[in-house]
Amino acid sequence: MTEPLLKRDLSSDISSAEFFDRARARLNFDVPPGLSDASIIPASGDQGTDRMLRIIAEERPIRPAAVLIGIVEHEKPTVILTQRAAHLNDHAGQISFPGGKIDATDASPLEAALREVDEEIGLQRSFIMPVGYLDLYATGFGFRILPTLARVRPGFTLRVNADEVDEVFEVPLAFLMDPINHQVHSKEWRGMMRSYYAMPFAERYIWGATAGILRVLYERIIQS
Repeated sequence: MTEPLLKRDLSSDISSAEFFDRARARLNFDVPPGLSDASIIPASGDQGTDRMLRIIAEERPIRPAAVLIGIVEHEKPTVILTQRAAHLNDHAGQISFPGGKIDATDASPLEAALREVDEEIGLQRSFIMPVGYLDLYATGFGFRILPTLARVRPGFTLRVNADEVDEVFEVPLAFLMDPINHQVHSKEWRGMMRSYYAMPFAERYIWGATAGILRVLYERIIQS
């Protein structure tokens, strides 16, 4: 895991057009084998986290999942995020991307992400223009998450499923892509330390897998 830069990275002010030009050049829809192969451990960049993921892969079955990184093309682009319902068994109340587990009936991770987005927040497919898959992201709960980056046309009306989501909101892309906002925290797991990202925004605490995936997005599209 790389430390955030102390000096403001001006590339965080990248235009929407340039951002998506870079994304199209760097991303594709090839499904990584690690999505379903427990022997392939997605690298996190943090030694403690990598060790945790190796242990988790031996102890728990893989749980393939897909999420949508939906970037709304306002004059200043924003990213769609949700606050998970407080009564859920997993990650209750946490900030996340819309998405969920990949079902056997889903034709692809992309189709799973689009289905979940419709089920959770009612975002219609006609507003979504998929760009490609980001890097596979693994969690300590056994999830293997494949994020789909997509352009989202403004003007949509959402239909929030209260059984899964308490709230939908948008965060400026420029804020999330500025490394000065990428905090590195650490916690103990089975006697060893591991690091994770957090990106607090106003009253929202964006952390864990969501912040980690956003950091990967920054590294792939902005930093590289």
